[in-house]
Amino acid sequence: MSDQSDINLPPVPRAADGSTPPADPLPPQVQPVAASDAANAVASDAPSEPPSPTPAVPPAPYVPPAQAEFGKRAGPAYARPDDSVWQQTWRILSARFKSLSEHAGRRLTQRTLKIGVSARIFHPQTGAKGLQAKTLQYLEESIAQWVMSRDVLVLMIPTVNTNGMLHPSKIRLRDYAKHLDGLVLQGGADVAPQTYSQTATRPEWIGDSARDMYELELLHEFIEAGKPVLGICRGCQLINVAFGGTLYQDIATDVPEANPHVHETYDSHRHRIQFPAGSSLGAMFAAQQKSPLVNSIHHQAVRDLGRDLMIEAVSEGDNIVEAVRHTKSRFVMGLQWHPEFHRAGGADLLDCTPILDNFLRAARDTRF
Repeated sequence: MSDQSDINLPPVPRAADGSTPPADPLPPQVQPVAASDAANAVASDAPSEPPSPTPAVPPAPYVPPAQAEFGKRAGPAYARPDDSVWQQTWRILSARFKSLSEHAGRRLTQRTLKIGVSARIFHPQTGAKGLQAKTLQYLEESIAQWVMSRDVLVLMIPTVNTNGMLHPSKIRLRDYAKHLDGLVLQGGADVAPQTYSQTATRPEWIGDSARDMYELELLHEFIEAGKPVLGICRGCQLINVAFGGTLYQDIATDVPEANPHVHETYDSHRHRIQFPAGSSLGAMFAAQQKSPLVNSIHHQAVRDLGRDLMIEAVSEGDNIVEAVRHTKSRFVMGLQWHPEFHRAGGADLLDCTPILDNFLRAARDTRF
């Protein structure tokens, strides 16, 4: 047998009629290549003209995002859907105005008050030397401490002399009235009788006319500026004179039946006062005793009441005027006693802190 007989080949399938079926076609990757196709393949390796470029498609025209109609919402996503430009603008302006108003309000109400105190004047004596030969201006410590006890600034207001040969100035007393918030007229020398058109009945009662002129101008400027004024002792008498009133040059001489209003014990001398009907001080101290005790350090007092003035207090037993108030001003009041010598919260003398507080509230309210 030949070697082929040893090879086991699969049987050739046959059709039912005994014929042999056609062979399966080869897969595409092993299909025979026709001669014409081969020629074409060889020809394709040769250089050829580049294909014509594909025409570019023109870009779509720019379409800007849709804009909101004027007055309609056009803002961030967190804005209210129904919010308009006008509504947003109004809220922004309102918030800004409120913030500025609150800031301005804090500055107005929290700014420290500046209270001016008129100066006492020491005039040089004839033949004096050194410092006593100079004109001195000063204030008594207690009055400054009393006003400062309510956390305000105290500044003494000097006299002004526009004709000074050494240091002339353009500053006027009205400038102090413009920049300060209130005025306290402190005590001191007598008011000169010539200031209220009288003549001194005794040489020692001639008073201080130079200081009168200075303080009357100062008082006038503060009243014109609408600023509050509180007069103490001499200051009370000066307010009465400023509005056309007169004074007793000496209580003991002019009113012999009166109680003593001055004593060598100075501020330790005291008497009681009473508040007439309608007195604002009476309403202020209604919760306290009806006849409070005050110090008494004055030998002059209100005689004829000035115009538009109201009596606020009188001394018990002799009805000497102890306090006055100008009815056409926000706050212009004079006290004949010295409240700065009364202890705050003291049980014996009248605590005058409410008077000071009313004065300072008026200063705050009229600071423009």
